[in-house]
Amino acid sequence: MVIGSVALCGLIFTEHFRSVTGIAMDMLKASSLHAICDSSMAWQKEEHEMIQEQLKFDPKNCSVTNGKWVFKESKNLPYNESTCPYLDDIVKCGSNGRPDKDYMYWEWELDDCTLPRFDAKSALRKIKGKRLMFVGDSLQLYQWLSLVCLVQSVIPATEKSMHKTITLSVFTAKEYNATIEFYWTPFLIESNTDVQIVGDPSQRILHLDSIEKHAQHWTGVDILVFDTYVWWMNADKIKSVWGKFANADKSFEELDRAVAYRIGLRTWANWIDSTLDPNKTKVFFTTMSPTHFRSEDWNHKGNTRCFNETRPVLEKGYWGTSSNRGMMEVVSSLLERMRTPVTVLNVTQLSEHRIDGHVSVYTASQGKPLTDEQKANPQQYADCIHWCLPGVPDTWNQLLYAYL
Repeated sequence: MVIGSVALCGLIFTEHFRSVTGIAMDMLKASSLHAICDSSMAWQKEEHEMIQEQLKFDPKNCSVTNGKWVFKESKNLPYNESTCPYLDDIVKCGSNGRPDKDYMYWEWELDDCTLPRFDAKSALRKIKGKRLMFVGDSLQLYQWLSLVCLVQSVIPATEKSMHKTITLSVFTAKEYNATIEFYWTPFLIESNTDVQIVGDPSQRILHLDSIEKHAQHWTGVDILVFDTYVWWMNADKIKSVWGKFANADKSFEELDRAVAYRIGLRTWANWIDSTLDPNKTKVFFTTMSPTHFRSEDWNHKGNTRCFNETRPVLEKGYWGTSSNRGMMEVVSSLLERMRTPVTVLNVTQLSEHRIDGHVSVYTASQGKPLTDEQKANPQQYADCIHWCLPGVPDTWNQLLYAYL
């Protein structure tokens, strides 16, 4: 492509070109032609570099868990709170009073290979004519919003739309005949807290062998990205039922968290294997997103959770107490036995370091930022589960982009 552009631009300025077209060169503005050629060459060079980056990334040989966070003050942010109209108030940390901005300028660099830069137009071409759907909890919701924000700026206003409901939200890129969707189901399988949220974890009841109510919305989707973890961690025992929900409040059985997790994920895996055609649908599974509630984990005393953290933990291979290796092993052992290939988006290790990336007290409740009084009590109000946007979930989508 680069050679072709050079040849064409050279041809434009030759007498031969005049004889072929019959157009007098004095009718053309040479400066405009130079500008066109320069623009074309710049685009071709950028496209060439991007392709070379992607060729350097081999998912089979590149470990996305081995790397380091590098501060890039000159980093061009692909979006911000004012340029992406779809962001929820919960993740708009700047608008909610966060004074520092460094958390947006860290990049994850791999030890053994190069992670391709995210390119919005290239990402849209990858999903052209397709449906891409994120399925899971609020962490998956904000990974979805991150991807929408990463691509929406290159789409004209008349060529994009957003439609949100309680369970299913759809962003449409009309020009590409593509949708980026989110389906809400925090456990993947059915529960009594799917729509009307049951605040008390001890009152939540999971229907471990039932998934069709949700899964019917996933059929026909070309790219599926699942997650489920953090909601399972709210209780050591999980109230579980099988069969119909009649009298579920009396006939449930309490199972150890890991046991219930394995059964629920097996129901999901069985549906994937028995329903989806791997030649038509690509499946991803996003690993657990770390929480950072114990500041003692990174040797910061005072029990202020992730509040006032402005730098990642730079210790190689850092792992906090909130990331349950046993639960990760449940996922990995299950995926290994599945007939359908599932690509793992392993975001856990890289996110472990980012104690600085959470919304903390710079979040919103019922559409309003926390009060000064609430912000002064981080032990109670600091949200160390969700992430600021722009922020860490953008890197998760950089991984997704690389795998696509």
